[in-house]
Amino acid sequence: MSETDPTPLTVDSAEQAIFRESVRNFAQQAVGPHVREMDEAQTMRRELIDAAFALGIMGIEIPAEYGGAGADIATAIIAIEEIAAVDPSLSVCVDVQNTLVNNAIVRWANDEQKKRYLPRLCSDMLASYCLSESGSGSDAFALRTRAVEDGDSYRLNGTKMWITNGAEAEFYLMFATVDPEAGYRGITAFLIERDFAGFSVGKKEDKLGIRASSTVTLHMEDCVVPKSNILGEVGKGYKIAIETLNEGRIGISAQMIGLGRGALENARRYILERRQFGRAIADFQGVQFQFAEAATQLEAARLLVYNAAHLKDAGLPFLTEAAMAKLYSSRAAERIASQCVELHGGVGFTKEYAAEKFYRDAKIGSIYEGTSNMQLQTIAKNLLAE
Repeated sequence: MSETDPTPLTVDSAEQAIFRESVRNFAQQAVGPHVREMDEAQTMRRELIDAAFALGIMGIEIPAEYGGAGADIATAIIAIEEIAAVDPSLSVCVDVQNTLVNNAIVRWANDEQKKRYLPRLCSDMLASYCLSESGSGSDAFALRTRAVEDGDSYRLNGTKMWITNGAEAEFYLMFATVDPEAGYRGITAFLIERDFAGFSVGKKEDKLGIRASSTVTLHMEDCVVPKSNILGEVGKGYKIAIETLNEGRIGISAQMIGLGRGALENARRYILERRQFGRAIADFQGVQFQFAEAATQLEAARLLVYNAAHLKDAGLPFLTEAAMAKLYSSRAAERIASQCVELHGGVGFTKEYAAEKFYRDAKIGSIYEGTSNMQLQTIAKNLLAE
């Protein structure tokens, strides 16, 4: 933050403060009552997704001319954080829509594609981001999904794995290679609608955490995609994916600090109410120190996350800062959620309280959208570059 901008990074503008309160109320009142049920059923209630669209939080960075809010990533991460404090599963649904898919369409689509898709991405069309495969996780561009030119179309064949929002989505940003011999230079991005011939949704994963968020396998068997649905240019998919994922890491970081905050808020209520030896356990110094340590880690993570968003919105380099935010916030969320289970004592190990769910949900933060080792590699590479 420059000397000419002394405002703390985590202080909202007046408009953002109103927005934060609106999303917080939505999360607590509309989402909160269904969190346990959705986790156990491993199903996201469609009416909550529809309500998120109605609230305007599925098209935050989409320009107003297409029906979006025309806001920035700092506003988007407010929504992601506030929802994650109640339900990290719905939070990642909102995150993928905004920081990955919408971001890519706004930046790379042509005018016709923007007119065709952006209004619906704001209003009712859930989206999914499709990069990973069984053999391409951290090695993201070792893709086997093949796109072969066929007249005015391409025919796609392959399987995508670990795809968030895949079960409920109507729109998929799909990455495939037009030339396996060309390496990353053959990667191309395609815009696929759910009803395209040859496209199908397969197995839904049974996960440790964020269980209401669908994670599925997608199949393409001679899936016909018009050339008009190529995003950007043939062979530019690598650039689109890399630059989109850089922003996406800030979104996941926001999910992690929201999760940590939710766990800590629940623990605070519990330690103030739970009594032992004739007084609240919050009166004991050992408990106070554990709580203070967790709160400090959370605030440090928040500063990293909002700093990365601030840099991105200012048009400044933010790759290293986004990787730092992703690395630290995921670690902090896991430590905080674990500590909050302990602060609850025996009941923290049961499903009676939310502590165990936050703990399960936290683990994914160090894995998806770039593992912690990949973040460390990015940070070191950038800092040591001559």
